[in-house]
This record gives sequence, C-alpha cells and structure tokens, in this order.
Amino acid sequence: MTRVHVVLLIMLISSSLYLVRVSYDGRRLFAELDRAQGEERQLDTEFERLKAEKQSQATPLRVEKTAREKLAMRAATPAITQYVTFSKAASAPGALQ
Repeated sequence: MTRVHVVLLIMLISSSLYLVRVSYDGRRLFAELDRAQGEERQLDTEFERLKAEKQSQATPLRVEKTAREKLAMRAATPAITQYVTFSKAASAPGALQ
C-alpha cells in the first residue's frame, strides 16, 4: 500500500508543478500579447499622424510655393514658352540617320 501512496504522491507533485508551469506560461503570453497590442495602437496612431502630415504637405499651394522658393521654378506663360516646329526636311526619310 505504501508503494501506491508514494507513486500517487509523486504524480500529484508532478501534476502540481506542471499546472504551475502552464499558469506561468499563460500569464507570460498574456502580458506579451498586451504589450504587442499596445505597440500596435501606438504604431496606428503614428501612421495616422504621418498620413495627415503627408496630406498637408502635398497640397497644391504648398507644392507650388516649394517649387518657387527651393527650385526657383516659375509658371509657364505664353511669353516664355518656346514652341518647337517640325520641319519637312527633318521628316524626310533618312534625315534621322
């Protein structure tokens, strides 16, 4: 009888240790999941902020201002437009060779 009791005691202790281990792993995984969800919320907020900033930076007025100031571009007017004409001599076969 005592041999059966010892075997049952060993099984009880091992199952208790297994239960503690499984509970610890469950808590650890839940904490990791909560941390990952917090990071996801933070990244979503950052993405929305960057998307709004991109939208504000890409307005036509801002693009035109940047083109004028930083790139020294100017609006095309008929006074500064140069028209390229296509002459018949250039369209002759062999003229491009």
